[in-house]
Parts: sequence; C-alpha cells; structure tokens
Amino acid sequence: FGSISILSFNGNKIITTGGGGAFLAHNPEFTEKARFLATQARDEAPHYQHSQIGFNYRMSNVAAAIGRGQLMDLQKKVDKRREIFSIYKDELKEFAILHFHEEPDYAFSNRWLTTALIDSTKNPRINPESIRLALEKENIECRPLWKPMHMQPVYREALCYENGVSEGLFRKGLCLPSGSGMTDHELDRVISTLKKCIKNLK
Repeated sequence: FGSISILSFNGNKIITTGGGGAFLAHNPEFTEKARFLATQARDEAPHYQHSQIGFNYRMSNVAAAIGRGQLMDLQKKVDKRREIFSIYKDELKEFAILHFHEEPDYAFSNRWLTTALIDSTKNPRINPESIRLALEKENIECRPLWKPMHMQPVYREALCYENGVSEGLFRKGLCLPSGSGMTDHELDRVISTLKKCIKNLK
C-alpha cells in the first residue's frame, strides 16, 4: 500500500537473504530512480561518471536466488508464526500481567515476531527485565522491544515529536522466541520456563 513500500530481508525476517530488502512501487519512475541510486548513481557514459551521490546497495544474484527460493514456502512460514503466537497466547492466558496484541478486524498479521506487554503495576518484581534474565539463565534468548529513536544516545540532541507511547512500549515490552524453525519441544520449553519464572517472582 502507499506510493512506495520497503521490505526487509534481514536475517531475522520470515524471508531472508541475510540482509538487504526490496523496493516496491507502482510508479516506474520511482523504481528507476531507486535502481539508479542503489547502483552508485552512475551516469550513462562510457566512463565512470557521477552527477549525484549514490550507494552500492545492489543485492547479489546469489542472495536474490536464496530469497526467491524461500518465497515458495512463505505461506507455511507465516502459518507457523501465527500458530506460535496463538500457542503463546493460549498457554499463558492465566497470567493477567501478560498482554498480547490483538489482530484488528481490518488486518491480517504475519506475526513475524511474538511480543508481549508486561503489566508490572500489581507486582513490580515481574517486569520485562526480570523475565528476560530468568529466561537467559535457562539459555533462552529474548529481548526488550525496540528502544525508540529519540531515546538513542546518538539522537539525544535531535528534534523529536512524541507522545510517550513508544517509550511506554519499550518499558513494558518483551520479544519472545518465535522463529519459523521453532520445534514444538522448544516452544514448550520457553512457555514452561516463562510460567515457572512468573510464579517464582510472585
């Protein structure tokens, strides 16, 4: 949707080429301009000439072939991610402190990543960091939600328009293991460890 869309094929995405992504546009002028900039903005000349600043953002043929091959299984990967989300939500529904984002009626989520918000108001001991550390002790990796750009040290002097929502999500949010390659055993282990961790912190 929109005039231009950008897809990421980073290593943790559902479809990956190890990096890079895709540029989508209905307008061929946009596509041509993007291709021009991504291939060093080289002018049409027999010698190397550049009238604009460009970038070396081309994806290799091998990486592109890897990505195209995965497209054949895209629906299976999305189905698996949605299943993982549903299992988390169902298995952890006894804990009112965990909130999983509902899918709005107008949308279909690929559930690329299962995230949860932790309500620490009733028990400050149960928070994203205490849960993260408890899982880490069991060799289970999870991370906080993304730190907002305006909170990053490199942008501390930058102008910012914000209303506190992104900061609240960062404070309360936790990313749970949810890769398409997760086995039932691995998912069961994460869930049972989460349950034990929350009960121990009560």
